[in-house]
Amino acid sequence: MLEGQSCLISRSLPSSCEQESRLAYMTYHLLEITRTKRPSGVLAIEHDGIAVAAVLAKRPRSEDSHDAVPVDCQGSNQGYSDSSTLISSIGRDNSINCLARCSRSDYGSIASLSRNFRSLVRDGGLYRERRRLGIAEHWVYFSCNVQEWEAYDPYRGRWMTLPRMPPNECFMCSDKESLAVGTELLVFGKEILSHIVLSYSILTNSWSRGVEMNAPRCLFGSASFGEKAIIAGGMDSHGSVLSSAELYNSETKSWVTLASMNKRRRMCSGVFMDGKFYVIGGMASNTEVLTCGEEYDLEKGTWRLIENMSEGLNGASGAPPLVAVVENELYAAQYAGKLVRKYNKSDNTWTTLGELPERPEAVNGWGIAFRGCGERLLVIGGPRVLGGGMIELHSWIPREGPLQWNMIGSKPSGNFVYNCAVMGC
Repeated sequence: MLEGQSCLISRSLPSSCEQESRLAYMTYHLLEITRTKRPSGVLAIEHDGIAVAAVLAKRPRSEDSHDAVPVDCQGSNQGYSDSSTLISSIGRDNSINCLARCSRSDYGSIASLSRNFRSLVRDGGLYRERRRLGIAEHWVYFSCNVQEWEAYDPYRGRWMTLPRMPPNECFMCSDKESLAVGTELLVFGKEILSHIVLSYSILTNSWSRGVEMNAPRCLFGSASFGEKAIIAGGMDSHGSVLSSAELYNSETKSWVTLASMNKRRRMCSGVFMDGKFYVIGGMASNTEVLTCGEEYDLEKGTWRLIENMSEGLNGASGAPPLVAVVENELYAAQYAGKLVRKYNKSDNTWTTLGELPERPEAVNGWGIAFRGCGERLLVIGGPRVLGGGMIELHSWIPREGPLQWNMIGSKPSGNFVYNCAVMGC
C-alpha cells in the first residue's frame, strides 16, 4: 500500500506528556526496519491524540513474507529474543499502544513488516487498543452495483475497492440492509426462503458467511456503537411486521434478544445519540405511516415512545427516514423538499437548516445515502447522466458553521446507492 513511505501522526506536545512523547520518539526510530537511507516521503496527519510517529521503510523481503524477522533500530536482528514483543526495546504493550495511534490506512504496511505485526493486525488487537484509547477513523462503505462495494477514506481522500461478494443470485436480487460494526461490514439479504448474512472483515479483506439473528428479518432499523450494534423492527420471512430487537457483538459474533418496542414497524431507521438507541419512523402496515420514534435505554433495558418524532420524514412509497447523527446531534434529509433539518431534543421539533446538494438525485429518497461520518455529515449519490455514471460525496462539518456542502470526492461509477454504512474504528 504505502510501502517505502513513512507515516507521521503528530501535534504539539505539552511538557506533561513526557512518557508518551518518549514512546513516540522510540517508535519513530524502532520502526526504521533495516533503514539504509532516510525515507523519500513523509505523510503528516493531524489527530486529536498525542504524537506518535511510525516510519515504514522498504526492506528486502523473502519470497514468503511470513518468514520475515523483526529487526532492531540498528538494522540487525541481533538480541531479538522475544518474538512477541514486536518492538523489542519497548515491549509488546508499549508497541501496541504506539501503533494504535497510527492511521488505519497504514496497517497494511505495518502488517507487511513481519509475521508478528501481521498477526497483530489480523487478530484485531490494534483495533481493540484503539477502542480503549478512544481513537477512531470513520470510513464510508457503499454499493452502487450488485456484488460490488467501495470504501472511501475522507482523511486521505482515498478510494478502495472491496473484493466482490460471493456469487449468490437469490441474495443479489433480494432487498438488502447493511450495517458496519467493529471491524465488520454486515450485509443482510435472502436466499430463496431464508434470510442470510454476509460479513466482510477489514482484518482479512474477505467475505464470509455471517451469524444469523435469533429472529431473522429484513427492512429493519439499525445502528452501531463500537463493537456492538442494535437492530429493531423489520419484517420476517412470512411478511409479519416485527417489534422485536436484538443486539449484536462483533467480538463474540453473537446476537442477544432485547425487550420489544412499543410498536411494530418496518422500513424504519436507527441511530445512536447520547448513549441511547433510537428507532425513527417506518410503516406499521402497507398503508400506515408511523410518525413516532422510540428510545431504547441500554442501562435500563426499556423503550420510551416519542410521538411525532419523525413527522414528514418518510411516506408510504418512499425510503425509510434519511437520518444521521453527528456529535450527538440528529439531522434528517427531508427528501420530499430536498431539505436538511436538525432535531431539537428539548421540545421534539425540527428546524430547517437549508437544502441538500443539488447534483445527487433520488427517487422518493431511494438512491442516495445520508450518513454521519465522524465529525462530518455526508450525502452520497450522483446526477442522472447518459452514457455512464458518476458518484459524488458531499460533506458538511456542522461545528465549522452554517450549512455549506463541499464535494470531497467523486469518481466514475453507478450513481444509485443501494446500500451504505460507516465504520469507525
